[in-house]
Amino acid sequence: MPTFLLTEPLHNGVLILRLNRPDALNALNTALLEELADLLDDAGLNDDVRSVVITGNERAFAAGADVREMAGLDAVGVMQDPRPRYWARIAAFPKPLIAAVNGYCLGGGCELMMHADIVVASSDAQFGQPEINLGIIPGAGGTQRLIRAVGKALASQMVMTGQPIDAERALQAGLVSELTEPELCLERAIDIARRIARQAPLAMQQAKDVLNRAQESHLAAGLAYERKAFTLLAATEDRNEGIRAFIEKRRPDYRGR
Repeated sequence: MPTFLLTEPLHNGVLILRLNRPDALNALNTALLEELADLLDDAGLNDDVRSVVITGNERAFAAGADVREMAGLDAVGVMQDPRPRYWARIAAFPKPLIAAVNGYCLGGGCELMMHADIVVASSDAQFGQPEINLGIIPGAGGTQRLIRAVGKALASQMVMTGQPIDAERALQAGLVSELTEPELCLERAIDIARRIARQAPLAMQQAKDVLNRAQESHLAAGLAYERKAFTLLAATEDRNEGIRAFIEKRRPDYRGR
């Protein structure tokens, strides 16, 4: 059983994962990252899981990496650090991932949030990459994903000053999808996850893959990849079911085939 994560029973295809290190503002230690990677690996292989919501608590989504754990790592330790493998597994999760963010979302927490496809944030959330204050820089995608999300100017300011931005600025910059009142953040994220869970699983996985590719390729290559995915989906049973359901004015019954 996970030590630093809480899971809620699967409901309507939605799995909810809660980071659970409240005394450390959900700081991401190695054990937590390993547990998260393992749970997402299992969810990726479970056909009953259609979407996943990840959240923290009312004080923090995650306030960063575990600094006390980092203090024990020298250059050799960093080279042998298993955490990059866990981050790679989290990044490879093939299904929709929705983050519900309250409070602090800093450092590794911000990097984890940027692995999500959709981010719902509460109005009290704060986002930042403060690693420069420790004499280091982000090491789990905090520079690369951030600059793609908010642009060079704001990303440079956040990384080089270490100062966070508030939820409203994050929304304006495109770092999050929408804002809610703090008490409604998780509820809204679950609503989105349930809507996604009703869609055709194969189409949803292809949509995620193609959208991610768009950030990593030029337009012509992205369009070609999109067309290939569109053609592959044309041969699925779910595509035929979706069209029949539309014509018959009923809800489709998608089977992931």
